[in-house]
Amino acid sequence: MQTQVPRISILPAVDPAEHSKVNGEPHCLPEDYVHEKRSHSHASDEEKKVTTRKHKAEAAPKKSKIANEGEDNDKVNGRSSVADVAAEFEKFCRETREHLSIKQMREILEANARDASIADEAVVPRCQDILFYGPVGDCPVCGGTLEFSGDGYHCQGAYSEWSSCVYSTRSPPRREEPTNIPESIGKTPVYDLIEKHRDPKSRPRREIAVADKPFVGMMIALAGRLSRTHQYWKKKIEKNGGKVANSVIGATCLVVSPSERDRGGSSKVAEAVERGIPVVREAWLTDSIKEKQAETLDAYDIASDIAVEGKGLALDQQDSSVVALETLTAELKVFGKRGVHIDSKLQNEGGKILEKDGILYNCALTVCDQGRNLNDFCIMQLIVARENRLYLYYRKGKIGDSPRADDKLEEWENVNDAIREFAKLFEELTGGQFELWEREKKIHKKNMKFFPIDIDDGVEVRYGGLGLRQLGVAAAHSKLDPKVANLMKVLCSQEIYRYALVEMGYDSPEIPIGMVTDLHLRRCEETLKEFVEKLKSSTVTGNKADAFWADFTQRWFTLIPTTRPFPFKDYEELADQGASSYEAIRDINTASRLIGDMSGSTLDDPLFERYVKLNCSVSPLEKEEDDYKMIVKYLDKTYDPVRIGDVSYGVSVENIFAVEASACPSLDDIRKLPNKVLLWCGTRSSNLLRHLQMGFLPSTCSLPVPGYMFGRAIVCSDAAAEAARYGFTAVDRPEGFLVLAVASLGEEIQEFSSPPEDTISLEEKGIGAKGLGKKKTDESEHFVWKDDIKVPCGKLIPSEHKESPLEYNEYAVYDPQQVSIRFLVAVKYEEQDVEYEAVEQPEG
Repeated sequence: MQTQVPRISILPAVDPAEHSKVNGEPHCLPEDYVHEKRSHSHASDEEKKVTTRKHKAEAAPKKSKIANEGEDNDKVNGRSSVADVAAEFEKFCRETREHLSIKQMREILEANARDASIADEAVVPRCQDILFYGPVGDCPVCGGTLEFSGDGYHCQGAYSEWSSCVYSTRSPPRREEPTNIPESIGKTPVYDLIEKHRDPKSRPRREIAVADKPFVGMMIALAGRLSRTHQYWKKKIEKNGGKVANSVIGATCLVVSPSERDRGGSSKVAEAVERGIPVVREAWLTDSIKEKQAETLDAYDIASDIAVEGKGLALDQQDSSVVALETLTAELKVFGKRGVHIDSKLQNEGGKILEKDGILYNCALTVCDQGRNLNDFCIMQLIVARENRLYLYYRKGKIGDSPRADDKLEEWENVNDAIREFAKLFEELTGGQFELWEREKKIHKKNMKFFPIDIDDGVEVRYGGLGLRQLGVAAAHSKLDPKVANLMKVLCSQEIYRYALVEMGYDSPEIPIGMVTDLHLRRCEETLKEFVEKLKSSTVTGNKADAFWADFTQRWFTLIPTTRPFPFKDYEELADQGASSYEAIRDINTASRLIGDMSGSTLDDPLFERYVKLNCSVSPLEKEEDDYKMIVKYLDKTYDPVRIGDVSYGVSVENIFAVEASACPSLDDIRKLPNKVLLWCGTRSSNLLRHLQMGFLPSTCSLPVPGYMFGRAIVCSDAAAEAARYGFTAVDRPEGFLVLAVASLGEEIQEFSSPPEDTISLEEKGIGAKGLGKKKTDESEHFVWKDDIKVPCGKLIPSEHKESPLEYNEYAVYDPQQVSIRFLVAVKYEEQDVEYEAVEQPEG
């Protein structure tokens, strides 16, 4: 029997009626927004993005069954002007609203094969659109239904089981056939008015005005490290009517990261404040573009309160730097398969996840569907608490908006009844069977349904890693060398993994993405590789290409949920936010398993225990040692400052560690191989534990961008500058690591100044590859280390390969046993050529 606790009401993944509303308004648009023009032909099915209010002349296309856009004339065949047509439509809307019931309008929709099961307020504008302009044609991408909403016509169909179609247009195709009118309409006072528009030749063409570009007339200055590069924002600003100013003088505003406030501000910020120029967060750009109008500058002032609670916004609606303030310190709500959700409060009553017949009743579900504005999660748990009281906990909401999530707790007296209810809810949400999923991991994604994240039985590092208060004590009580203890302290802390997930946007506190099964990681990798292979052979363009990319985007963010979903559009984003992020999440999972749960006492030397599990010898070099001096020289010679906006960052060496990893060939073994080179490798701090424990792994996939252009290879560089790009994360986190490894390039080395057409043959043959960059090291300064290992240490100079996609030389090796990690270089990034003015403290 179930006790008297409110039952869980399951919300559907999508409410079709809600997505059919026209901004919640049932009536037609104002005259200054919608303009009508008469023509024998109608709008083309080519997507038109909202950018300007100007009316552009368009060439008349050929006629077809689905009519296309005609000439943009104020009068066609002597018919009315734009203003007259707009007025006529206004009158038509009033008459039909007055004389037709909602039931009759539904009948009209059904007679013309349109969805009539929508909310009443959505029926009216949809019916008026059909009667006045004619039945809308099908989506040219997926064949789905096009419906008007807000700024245009949006497809209501599905591109695949993973994604809704994202096609939209301001000028939809119209069917060249009479509108079907039910017999009951013939008895209404507006029948003659409706009959007037049945003939396709008598219909006006609906044209929706183009919205203004939000930055027209604005000069916008940029400063500091933003979530996107300055070049990216320059293109966006110019596309939206503005210009980028190199100086704050004369600028409309200065856009910076919120971290500028905590750092005290750069000289650019100080100058802007002195001149009274608004200094705003990056979110102002994002929101202005999204809303198609320049948002109020005061609302984004860098000095304003940036607390998430104060804004009342979900994380995906805020600047990524603001999000960091919230998610970096957020408590992980579920640490693993056995983790009781902290918001259930049952962990305080000894709560544990129910385990029966080998199944743990705990699941996390997600869905990302940008066509329906969905980016949701759902957590379901059966929890056994004190006195064996059994509870079903359910939590559902938008990823990145936990405060508004709907969570419910109900108590059950009978275990089997609770399990049946749990399985029922799982099937309603996913369309699959819970037990089949848990035992055999079999489930098929259903359209508009959630998909399970396969959480593993362990402790995610954001929970199990060392907290800030534990760091000093843990290092002080370790038997390790103090420098090695400090290194292990950093690698076993929560901080570097939290930072990595925040920077990538995969930092939801609801989903322990750093503790998922190998099966789930393989599913993600296979999804990425499958898309890359299809992309390379794809010939689709235009709207179909957009839909192709959107389908992958929604698959990806369902499998690896993000607080900040965005549409993938090119190879660079696929490399940075897809492949590289996947590799980082994979390595964080490895770190979670190695670190385990260190949340308890640190007096028993947990750092030494984790160091032993690494199976890797790490010893600090002294500054007087020859290897230390050689590495510093190699770094100084081949380093170019990392440039972020108008600020350059140099690098200084903090410590150098000699490494002997059991997963890598020893120095003696690697010396037996041909063509050995000591090379730089860049990596996130969050990836290091995996590298030290398991060695380097080849890249996930082949992409025509730096780091991935040689396919599934281990890629290094002879320039510390290249490695530093990967090690540098943000101006307020200046510590990082560079790796030095000896790589054997094999008997045969092929050189490339552009991405190779066939990386598979390189992989199969194990041929070493060298990518020739725009810069190279001066060969006259190269030397040999350990008798026969080449060290390409030399000043960086321009090469003859000025059109290369690579800035610096890259070396690719396909066999992990041809690469041996030898040194780990702890560095600190520092601003160059910055003067800080002393500020006098006020007396008293």
